[in-house]
Amino acid sequence: MVKYIPFLVSAILTLYSFTAQADLKKTVSLKLDPKVALCAYRGLVENHLTGVLRTERVIASTTEARSARWEAVKPLLQRFSKDLATDATIWFMLPDGSYYSTETGGLVGQNLKDRPYFHRLLAGQDVLGDLVVSRSTGHRSVIVATPVIENGRVVAAIGVSVRVTLLSGLVETYTQLPDNAYFYALDSDGKIVLHRFAGRIFKSVSEVGDESLDDQFKTVMNKDHGVFNYTLNGRKMTSIFQKSAPLGWFFFIAQERK
Repeated sequence: MVKYIPFLVSAILTLYSFTAQADLKKTVSLKLDPKVALCAYRGLVENHLTGVLRTERVIASTTEARSARWEAVKPLLQRFSKDLATDATIWFMLPDGSYYSTETGGLVGQNLKDRPYFHRLLAGQDVLGDLVVSRSTGHRSVIVATPVIENGRVVAAIGVSVRVTLLSGLVETYTQLPDNAYFYALDSDGKIVLHRFAGRIFKSVSEVGDESLDDQFKTVMNKDHGVFNYTLNGRKMTSIFQKSAPLGWFFFIAQERK
């Protein structure tokens, strides 16, 4: 059993925690100019999720992870879990789809073999931004995961299920938008990933407005950035948006037009 956390990995985990908190604090004063707020909002989410992936890759390269033994890698993943601002579940998956998690502290009675990202991980690919509803907790989550490779083959995978309500909460806290404005993000299919109003998360655009909004959003999302005016439940809205290259999501800040 591993009785210590290697110094290098411990230092990286500490750096992740410090850097994440520092990046969050930088956004506090960026609350007046909508374009600045949008960049801060998008950057906050991107930095958090890509920072998770970078840390996963470091852990995946360790002897503990490459042993494909839960008891060996468990201390590293527990430390990582404590440093995450979004209180996410971290899991360690074996090639048959069975997995362990920091939430249960051991083997979970579920299997990930039928998840869309399963075969990508076994093919040696990273996963960044897949949306799932957890079978074990029911939480709406964003998946960030990386394979663990030993002698040229995938022996395991490390994943983090980031709760989108908590990620939205981080945005709410650190971008400090005025009361008459709100943020949201859509995936490439028009599904709401993040939103100031938690009840709208994981719904389609048409579920929070009328059906015509689907086509309107799909048209505007052919661009990487821009301004979009639309009507939502009788209210005239104006928004600005940017596409995230690493996530493929579209980030919006909207405000009612007077």
